[in-house]
Amino acid sequence: MSFRENGLMYALGSLVVGFVILQAVVFLIKAWRRGREIGISVETLKNAVVQSSLFSLGPGLSFSATLLMLSVSMGLVLPWIRLSIIGNIVYETTAAETALNAYGVQTGLAAPVADPVAFAAILWVMTLGCILSLVIIPIFLKKIQKKMGSTLQKRDNKWADAMSAAAFIGIISAFIGRALAGQGNMKMAVPGAGLMSVAALLSSVGVMIFLEQLGERKNSRFLQNFAMPISMYFALVLVVVLAQVLPENIAFFEFRGRV
Repeated sequence: MSFRENGLMYALGSLVVGFVILQAVVFLIKAWRRGREIGISVETLKNAVVQSSLFSLGPGLSFSATLLMLSVSMGLVLPWIRLSIIGNIVYETTAAETALNAYGVQTGLAAPVADPVAFAAILWVMTLGCILSLVIIPIFLKKIQKKMGSTLQKRDNKWADAMSAAAFIGIISAFIGRALAGQGNMKMAVPGAGLMSVAALLSSVGVMIFLEQLGERKNSRFLQNFAMPISMYFALVLVVVLAQVLPENIAFFEFRGRV
């Protein structure tokens, strides 16, 4: 059995994933109890749990695709561990490519990593590259938020609302810009903006607006709560259908190509 997928690796993966699941269950129970203590109804709590679960399925699909892509070179277990904790396709592939380039491996992620030392280097680069944020958040985030909040409130509460709105709009704008003009990366297998990304963007926005308005007219809490996940899955199904029915040169055309 390969060192990438031996018994020890599977044991480590099971331990990590088990801890993540246990942590999620513990926090879910604590949050539920706290919600009941402060007077939140059971129906509201159930809706929050269901909506959060549905909302997480979309990113889960992208993680699964990343897992399959990385498993070619690194086996199944290491990507499984990484993506169960923290990580995404852009960061994980960049970290792995950087480590492989340092060891002179020219095949990149297209072939299995045969050198245990290079494999260990990939593990360390992936881990150390993102550990700073995990250290900063629990130690300094509360102090930073408290300082920023008090400073803004002393000056003008409107500034705090404006900055929060600006941050949210900035995040949305980044996704829109990526869908309309993003350039793909050949080595990382990251697609660029094209027909698929524009179709997903426009369809999800259209369905979201339609469901929001329909929910308000019908006074439907279901449509209001699940408008976002429904729009996400509608866009996902649409691009899958387009990929099957359109000619390949049209369906996968990208505006700027790939570097």
